[in-house]
Amino acid sequence: MSKEIAKIEETDHLAEQIANLIEQAKQHVIAQVNSTMTCTYYEIGRMIVEQEQKGQKRAEYGKGLLKSLSHRLTEQFGKGFSVDNLENMRHFYLVYREEISETVSGKLTSQKSETVSRISENDKGTTSLPFSLSWSHYLFLMRISNPQERKFYEIEAAKERWSLRELKRQFNSALYERMALSSDKKAIADMSKQGLIVEQPKDIVKDPYILEFLGIPENSSYSESDLEQRIIDELQNFLMELGKGYTFVGRQVRLTFDEQHFFVDLVFFNRLLQCFVLVDLKIGSVTHQDLGQMQMYVNYYDRVVKLPTENPTVGILLCKEKNDAVVEMTLPKENTQIFASQYELVLPNKETLMRLLEDKAGEE
Repeated sequence: MSKEIAKIEETDHLAEQIANLIEQAKQHVIAQVNSTMTCTYYEIGRMIVEQEQKGQKRAEYGKGLLKSLSHRLTEQFGKGFSVDNLENMRHFYLVYREEISETVSGKLTSQKSETVSRISENDKGTTSLPFSLSWSHYLFLMRISNPQERKFYEIEAAKERWSLRELKRQFNSALYERMALSSDKKAIADMSKQGLIVEQPKDIVKDPYILEFLGIPENSSYSESDLEQRIIDELQNFLMELGKGYTFVGRQVRLTFDEQHFFVDLVFFNRLLQCFVLVDLKIGSVTHQDLGQMQMYVNYYDRVVKLPTENPTVGILLCKEKNDAVVEMTLPKENTQIFASQYELVLPNKETLMRLLEDKAGEE
């Protein structure tokens, strides 16, 4: 019987490995198709611009060219080549040409096919072609006028495999501005080249957090337990708002010592920092008592729960209002574990955050 069980387990393991390989291959093919299509549209845009530049009256010539070109291509290939779409391809080239050091057509012709055997577990579906997202993603991205911001969202969307809907939500929640406001000048520049880099606790903390997906009206009356339940109901969205590397551990996690019971609202583990992250919810302004309690929770986890191989625990007080002076005077100067952040129940005003970011740049 034991041999039969062993054979079944071996077969199951082999089937799981093959299934994973097939899924990776599918993702790889999809990524290649998306990238090749986007590169083709970029090349079409380049060819249109170069043809326009041969005309003496570019505006009139370009308008007539697109109309004529649309008619010819639609006859031959069907939908997808309307005047508006061709204009999008033209604009796409104009936006991204500074970032492309060689013609995409050269990439397309020199691209070598890869065998499935070369797909590794670390393959994120990326490709050597210069565009790794779908055309729909780029239609949205090229409307972002700030090149640094646009590059940041492009990198994050590729790394985190954001759908177009997720990309729009992150943009509308002003993720770039929120992270930039809590970073120095060098970190902001790095964000536009590498995306978010998580190396220390402050890298995973946002201020504010945007919780519009909870569906709580801004001026409504609700309790901390109501807020917690809404977060649990929308846990997937909340994990996305928290950021990179989070896994959910539990809610109302009990800590007991000296026959007293305490409860942490939400407990997570961050795989990138290899540490527990404790979140306490406050519907009012944070107090020094709240900060002291969180310090106790963090101390307990560091001394009782975490493994020797894991890093110090991080505590985040998520509050509706925050008094920076209280936080600064309560926590030690060298604090790297306890943070207080506000939350907002509606999407932020991006223009306001952009002005704050500009003011900060001026001060630096």
